Amino acid sequence: MWAWTTLLGLVALVWLSRHIPLTRSERTDRPLASDSYEGPPADPPRVSVVVAAKDEEANIRGCIETLLNQDYPDFEVIAVDDRSSDRTGAILDELARRSDRLSVVHVTELREGWYGKNNAMREGIARATGEWLCLGDADCRQISERSLSMAVRHAVDGGIDFLSVLPIMRTPGFWERVLQPVCGAIMIFWFRPEKVNDPRSKTAYANGAFMLIRRDAYERMGGHEPVKTEVNEDMHLARICKQQGLRLAVVQNRDLYTVRMYQGFAQTFRGWSRIFYGCFKSFRRLLISLTTLTLISLSPWISLAIGLVGLLAGGGSGWTAVTVAAAAACVVQLTVMWRFYRVSQADRRYFITYPVGCVIAVGMLVNAMLKLGGLMRITWRGTRYRADRSTG
Repeated sequence: MWAWTTLLGLVALVWLSRHIPLTRSERTDRPLASDSYEGPPADPPRVSVVVAAKDEEANIRGCIETLLNQDYPDFEVIAVDDRSSDRTGAILDELARRSDRLSVVHVTELREGWYGKNNAMREGIARATGEWLCLGDADCRQISERSLSMAVRHAVDGGIDFLSVLPIMRTPGFWERVLQPVCGAIMIFWFRPEKVNDPRSKTAYANGAFMLIRRDAYERMGGHEPVKTEVNEDMHLARICKQQGLRLAVVQNRDLYTVRMYQGFAQTFRGWSRIFYGCFKSFRRLLISLTTLTLISLSPWISLAIGLVGLLAGGGSGWTAVTVAAAAACVVQLTVMWRFYRVSQADRRYFITYPVGCVIAVGMLVNAMLKLGGLMRITWRGTRYRADRSTG
């Protein structure tokens, strides 16, 4: 009992220590916002916005219309219809007839040796004329007309070669509100923003929802060719960026754009399993994530349940100590998560569901391990991909 109680005390201290980076983040981190700068750079470079869409008829109109409505003085939008079987292509063609800024590329076949989105982006970028490339997803919606202006100004003023503006998650569904913050926390465990933004650190991260890259930096990185078979090409492009000695940065956004990554439980589970597989590509990292999640996040709740059962069964002071230590760890954990949900702009009413999300995230990590071991196939947007065996 003594060892168990001591372990729970250490877990509580770990959670207590996490208030420190949260406090630092609240004081020093400044999300990019519509009022961050007066406007775009004095001599605004031309920007090519490239969006790939496969079966996105529910999202594509809102995505493209809000991009076309940007106040940036010199930009084009290239939308790539990637083998869609719904009305995505027709909607894009309709929008293109109404705007000279928009051009549409229809991809009818998947290039041999390429994954779908990577191939679509390659096709779109081949037609781009901008000095900067802004790569986005079809499920994004700009809620500000100044997104491009603020992002380009931030990158140019900061000497940044590759800027990833992190999204505000749009989570209308119950399970999205439960699972998205937990999965985001797992990513932050490995890819802390301050390390990503430190040129001396090897830590690299990017979110494909909004990536702004200098054209010459993109070409120096080899374009999409080195990541043509990656399911999380954004992460691997970020890694190559740092390997090439280029300046990588991530920044949160306060009021620029939102994204609804997944809809419902099943899609969220599959999507994050794919992300964990594609980002970590390592049994070691997946196992560390799984062990940490179980030990730090779930063990206090499991111990609390066992301790209460022990007390109800007439247990002595040992059970009391375990129960009190477990309860303390649970309370501290929830205070941290309440603050984390606020900082990450998640729905704070759902912070109490964090343990439930952790249980499901364990299943996602196990699923990613099975994919990594070749025991499960990766299926996304109607295309099946081979999961490589890798133990690196």
